[in-house]
Order: sequence, then structure tokens, then C-alpha cells
Amino acid sequence: MTKVLVLGGYGAVGIPLMKQLAKVPEISAYSAGRDRARADVVVDLKEPGAYSAAVRDFDVVVNASGFEDVRLAEEAVRGGAAFVDITATSNYCEELEAVDGPVLMGVGLAPGLTSVLAAEAHRLGDGPVDIVIGLGGGELHGPAATAWTYGMLGTRFPDPDGRSIRNYTGMKTFRMPADATGYRSGPAVRADFSDQHALTRDLGVPVRTYLRLDTSTATLGLAAMTWAPALQKVVPKKLWGSDRWVAMARTDTGPALWVSGRSQSAATATIAARAVQVIRDSAISKPTWFHAVETAESLQLAVPELSVRQWDGTRRTSGKAVD
Repeated sequence: MTKVLVLGGYGAVGIPLMKQLAKVPEISAYSAGRDRARADVVVDLKEPGAYSAAVRDFDVVVNASGFEDVRLAEEAVRGGAAFVDITATSNYCEELEAVDGPVLMGVGLAPGLTSVLAAEAHRLGDGPVDIVIGLGGGELHGPAATAWTYGMLGTRFPDPDGRSIRNYTGMKTFRMPADATGYRSGPAVRADFSDQHALTRDLGVPVRTYLRLDTSTATLGLAAMTWAPALQKVVPKKLWGSDRWVAMARTDTGPALWVSGRSQSAATATIAARAVQVIRDSAISKPTWFHAVETAESLQLAVPELSVRQWDGTRRTSGKAVD
């Protein structure tokens, strides 16, 4: 029996993750947090001593709390556990890559599913890879996801060509598959999802991630706020739109790989549950990205509801699939 501790096990991602893990007979999952009424293991992640004692008896620790402190990973692996994190934060991932022990990064919808799609798109085509992640403005995201999105307003990150890119700029219009419900062709903006940097290194080609919401108006609003971050104070937590998401990756020459679904939090939980099973079956010994241990084919076989589809946009219209 594999014992799994889910940090933030009663949050937006933690709740569906606990449900997913409960379906696996070989896994015994426990939620961790400060709320005694909801946590199986009561612990304050800001208290290192209490946390070290809490993780000591577990085989895998999944951080779904949104609290990003590399000491969580260090203490978990020191106690003999593998550490899995759903973070999309680039600087934090750099710290995780330096941990001496089994750490799995890039686990979730984006990064995670997007990384697997990008690796497959690279295998099927040539040249740079563009990743498009579309998120539904109508989903009530957890506080950590909301803070992450608005926290990038006005900040910058390095492009593969060496330029400094301001988050939510560099707008580009992407055509979307007709079956991607709720997502018409529309603008997307650059965003600092952590996996694009790891993928650029691992695949040997420039990989760039673009973010869009399910309405062009919301996407344009995000692009405007990056020049005036204070505007986030007047933006409601839940925008107009649906809870539908879409993830797509493509090169200049090959087909696009894409998946769509409902609820970003549930999709992240599904990928995280799969990640736990992957490292349970094939242990890792050092910091590793999800795209290094999972392929589009193996993910599809393990999680049929994540239907990975190919789309050759260049055959449906003249010109490139990405305008």
C-alpha cells in the first residue's frame, strides 16, 4: 500500500485529487492542512518542525496547497518520500530542480498536460513549438490560482531568443479546432508557465506558451491590466464565461495535439493522480519533469477521458494554423 499525503487536500485541486486517489486500491491518501474539521493530518506548512514530523511516514507527498516553499520538498525527500508539485511558477521550479531527491514537477493541466502535448507535437513536426492554454473565465478558481494569475501582471520572463517578455503581452491569434467547445479562434498572450523553459532545454527547440480566456474580451482585459496591475482590485474572482478549458500544442509543420474538458481544477487533479501512479510504478531518484516520465500515448491509455486528438489546421484554411 502506497501512503500519499496531499497538502491542501481540501482545496480546489485537493478535493478532486483525493477523490481520484480513493479510486486506486493500492493507494491510501490523506489530506493535510490546518483545518482540524477537514484535514486527516493537521499541520501548518509554515512550521518546519511540525511539517517534517507529519511527512515522515508517507511514500509520496503531493503539494496541492499553493504554498510554494522549497523546504517542503527538501523535508519530504529527507524523510524518504517522493515529492510531487502542481506549481506553474518558474522561479519555484528552478529551486525544486536543485533538490537532492525524487521531485516530480510540471504536474497538472498547465504545466503537465501541456508539456506532454508539446513533446508529442515536437515528435511529429519540426521547428519551434507553440502551446496554447485556454481557461474558462466562469470557473471559480482557488485563491492560489487567482493569486498566481494576477501576480504575474507587469512581471517579465526570458524568451528562448533572449528577449525579456512582459507577461500578457506578445498577442497572437490562434485558430482553434471546431470541436473545441467554447473556444473560437481568438487572441492569446504570452505567459510564464514554467514548463516552456524546461521544454526548450529538453527538446532543443524554442517552446512558447500562450494564455487565453474563453472570451476575447476577457483576454484583452488581462492584456490591458498587465500595464496597470492595480486594476486587478476591481476585477471579480469569477468572470463571465464557462468552466471549459482547452490545451493545444503545435509546430509549423506537424499536426496540432489538443485536449479539451471542463474544470481546470479537476483536470489538474486528474493529472496529479496519474503522476502519483507513474512514480509509484517507476520510481524517480532526482528532480524530474512530468513530460520526461509520461507520453501522450501512455497518458491516453491511463486516462481515457483526456482524449488527445490531432488537428491539421492547415488543411482547413489557407496559410498557417497559427496566424
